[in-house]
Amino acid sequence: MTITQRDRDLGTAYAMKPAHTRTELTSVMRGTPMGELLRRYWHPVGLIRDATDTPKKVRALGEDLVLFRDKHGRAGLLHARCCHRGTTLYYGKVEEDGIRCCYHGWKFDTEGNCLEQPCEPDGGQFKDKVRQPWYPVEERYGLIFAYLGPAEKRPVLPAYECLETMDDGEFVDADDSSIGGGGPAIIPCNWLQHFENVVDPYHVPVLHGSFSGPQFTNMMASMPEVTFDKTPRGIAVRSIRKQDDGKVFYRVTEAALPTLRVVPNPRVAQFARVESIGWTLPIDDTSFRIYVAGRVKNAGDIGRMRSKFNGKFWWDMTEEEHQRFPGDYEAQVGQGPQTIHSEEHFGQSDRGILMIRRMLSDQLEAMEAGRDPIGISFDASAPPVEFEAGNYIREG
Repeated sequence: MTITQRDRDLGTAYAMKPAHTRTELTSVMRGTPMGELLRRYWHPVGLIRDATDTPKKVRALGEDLVLFRDKHGRAGLLHARCCHRGTTLYYGKVEEDGIRCCYHGWKFDTEGNCLEQPCEPDGGQFKDKVRQPWYPVEERYGLIFAYLGPAEKRPVLPAYECLETMDDGEFVDADDSSIGGGGPAIIPCNWLQHFENVVDPYHVPVLHGSFSGPQFTNMMASMPEVTFDKTPRGIAVRSIRKQDDGKVFYRVTEAALPTLRVVPNPRVAQFARVESIGWTLPIDDTSFRIYVAGRVKNAGDIGRMRSKFNGKFWWDMTEEEHQRFPGDYEAQVGQGPQTIHSEEHFGQSDRGILMIRRMLSDQLEAMEAGRDPIGISFDASAPPVEFEAGNYIREG
């Protein structure tokens, strides 16, 4: 059956073309274009306190892993599936120098070396010939970062000036509850649907202002004048809002590769440089979570940044309230597990979205040509990365 011209003229859904998702940008699995790009960077996979002598399940970039800390204090991140007979190391026992599988007792250290095969003669005559798949980890800013890419391309784990230089009374704290995601810790949609939101300032006065009520502050409720610019790390969004007293509220937000959301406090508690960084960790193609590290003066201050809707936290709201007062979670998860790119219609206000997709496509092309993507450094002496992001007040 063919679609008639009348169907097209009337604009009925029957006339819609076959749906298409740009999976080269959304899929994070090993071997996919974006999966390989993301694996050239470090990603947070847990809080430092998550690594203990009790194995913890971790899922990142579509891979099931187990995080633990041996009795020498070394953190390890191993593939969950034991290389012997395939049961999960989640049920393993952490010992002095590694983790022992519950099924046949094979023991692996934090780099996957097989230390013992107790069911084999002499404790395992071929233990040196097998190795449990593992990934290198580093601990910084209260987070455990993992590198899931090719060993020969392993970059330096970056340091960030906003988390290195403390103001009086400040220290760095970390949070794993997806602050900035607008909902629960695990958000059931593709990571890019959230990452693109970082460069979409125009949704703020609508979704977080006139539509659902001022969820942040009245200063954020007015429509901004916006410019978008490329940076050595990603995209900078510079917004200007003129104030009644003649001054100008100048706000800079940055999206930086691989998945960093460098977003100043939307409640504008102070006019200053950005106080936190969020990493959007793709769990798989249809879910993600956000890890945040920031400068605070009191433990738990990061969690107190969480938005309320109609005076309630997201998880305390009824379904009717979610419908009446939607936020980022509803808007992004409402696009579906993976949005249908072929059905989008862009306007001038979507320049940031187009820029970030072009930037990601450029990095895929760079990798295809054998070049390193932006934001990668192999220099251990490189200075901390500085961001322009922050809330500032200026004379008009």
